[in-house]
Amino acid sequence: MAFSREVLELDCAAETARICEELRRALRDPLRRRGLVVATSGGIDSTVCAALAVRALGPRNVATLVMPERDSSPRSKERGLALAAHLGLEPIVEDIAPALEAIGCYRRRDEAIRRVFPEYGPGWKNKITISGSIDESDRVNYFRLHVEDPQGRESVRRLPLEPYLQIVASTNFKQRIRKTLEYFHADRLNYAVAGTPNRLEYDQGFFVKNGDGAADIKPIAHLYKTQVYALAAHLGLPEDLRSVRPTTDTYSMPQGQDEFYFVLPYEQMDLALWAHNHAVPAREAAAVLGLTPAQIERVYRDIEGKRRTTRYLQLPPLLLGDVPEIKK
Repeated sequence: MAFSREVLELDCAAETARICEELRRALRDPLRRRGLVVATSGGIDSTVCAALAVRALGPRNVATLVMPERDSSPRSKERGLALAAHLGLEPIVEDIAPALEAIGCYRRRDEAIRRVFPEYGPGWKNKITISGSIDESDRVNYFRLHVEDPQGRESVRRLPLEPYLQIVASTNFKQRIRKTLEYFHADRLNYAVAGTPNRLEYDQGFFVKNGDGAADIKPIAHLYKTQVYALAAHLGLPEDLRSVRPTTDTYSMPQGQDEFYFVLPYEQMDLALWAHNHAVPAREAAAVLGLTPAQIERVYRDIEGKRRTTRYLQLPPLLLGDVPEIKK
């Protein structure tokens, strides 16, 4: 197939039917569960997963969780509740802020932030961004810490490794606490837990191990994000729910996925990943994506680099007798 923007076109009716049948079959065996728990964040991926679960199983066999916390956008909760109403579900709302407070998520994060901005305190906001771009990805990138004071003044400084690791480790509590609650409700209902990553996120390791990466079944991990948006339209989801741009919704300042992790917006990143997976030459891919061949080569290297560095996220627990020996 010649590379073009049409490579990601999807027979949405056939794909919906196939996913629904596989969900029903997986619940019968090997999962042997009565239904699905789907945590809805207000983003397109969890929205589509919830809609597919209801299409496959009916609303009586789907539990949807909405789990806001202190840094969540209010719109995320609003969209989660609107989705539940649209699908005929009774949402389970779990405010995870008290659990995060008790476990030290906010305190540990703020301690690390104050190593860079000593004045950081109550009423301030924060986020992390990555420094590089596709024009400079051959050099070592670094992370930047953005803070905003209560008067709305923003400051940015380079983020050293140790506070960066502590900030990320602290915010990872959010995904892990949410997953704990998902499995609580799954256990009490005898349901399975649905994971919601799309192919781009799953391939590139954009998830937290034993957090949003944990699940019993992942209905859309084989679909590019562009295809997930197409399914949302096919499933008849309201425009307000299916037009949401990807964000992390983890930090108190707005943060797009492309400023924190991916080198391109998802529309281009999907095509670049497809092209890389199908060995499309950089010059051919560049003509379709509106980039230079050199930029495409850098994107390809970034894809491979993320696969290498996040491979451990995909691994099951290693049994010592199964660890391969290093060849000398």
